[in-house]
Amino acid sequence: MKPYLLLSLALCAPLNAVAASDEELRALRDELKQLKENYQQRLEQLESRLQQAELRAAEPPVAAPVAQVRNEPAASASAYNPAISLILAGNYGNLQRAPAIPPTGFAMSAHSPAAQGFNLGESELGFSASIDPRFRGVATLALGAAGGVSVENAFVDTTALGNGVKLRIGRFFSGLGYLNEVHAHAWDFVDQPLVYRALWNNQLGEDGVQLKWLAPTDTFVELGAELGRGRGFPGSDRAKNGSGAGVLFAHVGGDVGVSHNWRVGASLHQTGQSDWQSVGVPDLLGTPGGVTDAFTGDVRTGGLDFVWKYAPEGNSSSTSLKLQGEYFRRQQSGLLSYNLATTDSYALTQSGWYLQGVYKFLPEWRVGLRYDQLDPGTATVGALNAANVISSYGYTPRRTSVMFDYSPSEFSRLRLQLARDQSRQALPDNQLFLQYLMSLGAHGAHGY
Repeated sequence: MKPYLLLSLALCAPLNAVAASDEELRALRDELKQLKENYQQRLEQLESRLQQAELRAAEPPVAAPVAQVRNEPAASASAYNPAISLILAGNYGNLQRAPAIPPTGFAMSAHSPAAQGFNLGESELGFSASIDPRFRGVATLALGAAGGVSVENAFVDTTALGNGVKLRIGRFFSGLGYLNEVHAHAWDFVDQPLVYRALWNNQLGEDGVQLKWLAPTDTFVELGAELGRGRGFPGSDRAKNGSGAGVLFAHVGGDVGVSHNWRVGASLHQTGQSDWQSVGVPDLLGTPGGVTDAFTGDVRTGGLDFVWKYAPEGNSSSTSLKLQGEYFRRQQSGLLSYNLATTDSYALTQSGWYLQGVYKFLPEWRVGLRYDQLDPGTATVGALNAANVISSYGYTPRRTSVMFDYSPSEFSRLRLQLARDQSRQALPDNQLFLQYLMSLGAHGAHGY
């Protein structure tokens, strides 16, 4: 080969290598760009599917999808028609004493007595649906045994605030304690513990706003705050600007292995009472039938609650055990009008607690035991009423209840409950209750 040909080949070789390298780089860049585009498209699809799945999970089962019209996106029936449920409840009560008599020392509290004989009970008609990707609505109407309809719950929840934050607006059961948010058909006993009946008139309901935050941690941490009208006892429903009651609460929980889980909580409720009148209050003068007293002042209640659940290997369908308890302490401070005539200072601290356990020993059978106790406290009474008002009753109201229930399915339950009620001094009462609970239509799962 001639020398100039060798020189030409030597000079061209590096140029060809460089050209090949540039082509590879362009190909790699194109491939990388395509991968990024595919990844972004796939990510958007997954986010869209996740959002749709969350919306479906927040809704009870519904009927078949509504047909598409004018090539609009398909939507589930619940997007237009709320899920409807009806809880039918009834009971029979056999009591030896008049149920209208309040626990000793709590005549100035609200009192929700048990019913004697056959009683329709309170049935519930519920509606729920996702409104759009940002809101969900729930309404529960209580059908009274004597007729009439009352609004038990009617609220809107946000579903897209993110970061574990949820806002609730409307009428709702307060998040304080453990049992307060539980609807009557989901109670483990026929009635509420004595402390709920005496301090909250069975349940604290509120018109207002509730803000909850769920922490992004492995351990369950929930913080909440409420501002409301103050319509539920021990508040006074007053027409005024601003709020009439406030609540703070916190819950912490977690799992212990696969078979155990727990939750503990603390709560604080603050409100005011305005001319709260109680009829038939005993007095030192022995007025037949008692007197009518009125209280105006501040009311603050603090509480602690805990729940522990056990299910073998996390499967509660056959066997499970639940233990729970709550303690509340209420402080009142203000003015008391004795028999609506003589007014002077008045302060009282009262408390109560309960402890209960429910054991499912067969898939369809459960047995439960509950003990309740109240402390009427000792009142500090102004000089003008010192000779009129009983400051200390020297008695501890208490009650023991045992229940058996049979649930052929998740939609029906029959219950027998026996109680030894010693909440009224010198008036012990042996009580028997029979109850049925039947669920019709769509019904979502209950909370923890």
